[in-house]
Amino acid sequence: MAFEGSCHCGKVTYSVEGDMPTTAISCNCSHCRRKGFLLAFFPREQFTLTAGEDALQTYRFNTHRLEHLFCKTCGTQGFAYGSGPDGKPMAAVNLRCVPACDLDALSLHKVDGASF
Repeated sequence: MAFEGSCHCGKVTYSVEGDMPTTAISCNCSHCRRKGFLLAFFPREQFTLTAGEDALQTYRFNTHRLEHLFCKTCGTQGFAYGSGPDGKPMAAVNLRCVPACDLDALSLHKVDGASF
């Protein structure tokens, strides 16, 4: 079952082939903390950018391992591209950008990214 997400203005949309996550990562690194991300990670082949590639801007920081992508119009960051620990391509989806996700029902896994 697929689910969909988007930026605030709707120029950037995506779908993820898979079940809606029941858990999310809440990281306290300088980037995630400021933006309030609740992240779920998926193999890159399960993620499809359905609209707005030309509306995206890239931001990289720290180790530059993640390609944080945000909408140039509204500034919303719905996802990032990177590699998992095994080196396989992955997509980090910001569940706050997935309207069908019940954020209050998520089990949060806290990550101390500030110490990385």
